[in-house]
Amino acid sequence: MNRLLNTIRPYAWGSTTAIPELLGTEPTGEPQAELWMGAHPGAPSRVDRGGGPVPLDSVIDADPDAELGDATVKRFGPRLPFLLKVLAAGAPLSLQVHPDLAQAKAGFADEEARGIPLDAPHRNYKDANHKPEMLVALSPFDGLCGFRRPTQAADLIEALGIGTLAPYVDILRAHPQDRALREVLAAVLGADPAETAATARAAAEAAARLAETPGTPHATAYAAYAGIAHSFPGDRGVIAAMLLNHVRLQPGEALYLGAGVPHAYLEGLGVEIMANSDNVLRCGLTPKHIDVPELLRVVRFEAGDPGVLRPEAAPDGEELYAAPIDEFRLSRYVLAPGTDPRPLNQGTAQILLCTAGEARLRADDGTALTLVRGESAYLPAGEHVELGGAATVFRATVAA
Repeated sequence: MNRLLNTIRPYAWGSTTAIPELLGTEPTGEPQAELWMGAHPGAPSRVDRGGGPVPLDSVIDADPDAELGDATVKRFGPRLPFLLKVLAAGAPLSLQVHPDLAQAKAGFADEEARGIPLDAPHRNYKDANHKPEMLVALSPFDGLCGFRRPTQAADLIEALGIGTLAPYVDILRAHPQDRALREVLAAVLGADPAETAATARAAAEAAARLAETPGTPHATAYAAYAGIAHSFPGDRGVIAAMLLNHVRLQPGEALYLGAGVPHAYLEGLGVEIMANSDNVLRCGLTPKHIDVPELLRVVRFEAGDPGVLRPEAAPDGEELYAAPIDEFRLSRYVLAPGTDPRPLNQGTAQILLCTAGEARLRADDGTALTLVRGESAYLPAGEHVELGGAATVFRATVAA
């Protein structure tokens, strides 16, 4: 087992304080958005096995069967199939969706055949993989996830009292669910930019007023939409966001985001795990490229509850965040003082992240490692380790 040395990504939407507080370091004054733990080539963690720090992807490349386990390599290839992060949102991320596996393979092959450079700003598919993801809140965490039911969205938008939004309200009430949502999203993304900007600003002002009006239904959601507009004034994504469920997670609660589900993280600190992919199609709240036809092809126009997840406890104390995906498995241990050590035997690689207290790891050969808040460790396949101490520890691995 090895302690991980991890990279912080300084994206503009990041919090200036949340990750430093987790790590016990001084804020730099600059945004610190994501702490990456894994072997993604964009910012691989480093491990030191006696010869100095080495990127984890290089360690795995040198002997994937030993590091990942033969079964994992056969299923997913010679790469760690997941990426674990601490995500600290101080401002909204872009409104986005991810393709399913078949769409990613076809889209990547098409753009490769057309000779579009991987770093081109209008490139949609950076790889041939899907990107399901899960986020577990470490603090109260605000986000948008999935479509509201059309009639609910119509009520919310109509209450703003903006005349230019009335045609969208009519569509939402007149058509079946999938057609209504598709038509309105397509209309918002295809409308004249100047007119859309004026409508978005007016809608934001109305949302801010409603959020402060006692007894207003959806007051929390209106406050969230007004906050989005403050970060992205006049952006068409402000209107698109009103089609989506606003969600506020409490610490320990989670969201699973499958293919085609529109979403955005707004504010808070969380643990995020995802399949190892960079494929993102954006709907708004960003200056980056938006490919409207491809986006409408990938989005699943299905309305309903966002599906907040809570962990399922096992007899050995492991709390599993169940997800219908094979590339990753995320669980949590909340260890009280005096708790018996928990075995963490696994036939594939694991990453452990301590988010509270002090965790003690001990291998069969007597090797010991202590993790404090914000620290993480990598366990190669077949490593027999016991977890003890008084701590909260997240465990990321591959589904059996």
